[in-house]
Amino acid sequence: MWKSVVSLLARLGLAAVWLISGGVKVADPTQTVVAVRAYQLLPEGLVRPVAAIMPMFEIAVGLLLLIGLAVRATAVASAGMLLVLIGVIISVWARGLSIDCGCFGGGGVADVDGWDYAREIARDVGFLALAVWLIVFPRSPFALGPRSRAPLSVRAQQEVTE
Repeated sequence: MWKSVVSLLARLGLAAVWLISGGVKVADPTQTVVAVRAYQLLPEGLVRPVAAIMPMFEIAVGLLLLIGLAVRATAVASAGMLLVLIGVIISVWARGLSIDCGCFGGGGVADVDGWDYAREIARDVGFLALAVWLIVFPRSPFALGPRSRAPLSVRAQQEVTE
């Protein structure tokens, strides 16, 4: 029973991360473009499309997790996105750039140091741990997906396993 409760908390927590992150970016699309450009990884022609698509994808992933639909697949997508984000933060740090990641709004050139990057990476590794938990244990109460739904009670849990 405790696994399904932890899965519920992980699902809702990760959903909140993606919904807040995507919502803040949708609310300020110009700043999102600035944030994407600051990484200096994409050709200029891809900066605006990525800045437009990324928040929508984050919101979609957040909504799927919130309602509990395709939890394992959505957790895999979350893990993939988080690994990319961790990689680009490491890239920025290694190249000596000084930027705000823009993960939860803002972004662009900023006065940051190695400690700031280490904190961002540690935060994202924590989010990655939630995604990995959901890949392994996707079933939780109140999920709408039939393969994502866990029984609410211990008795119901025992009936499912019998």
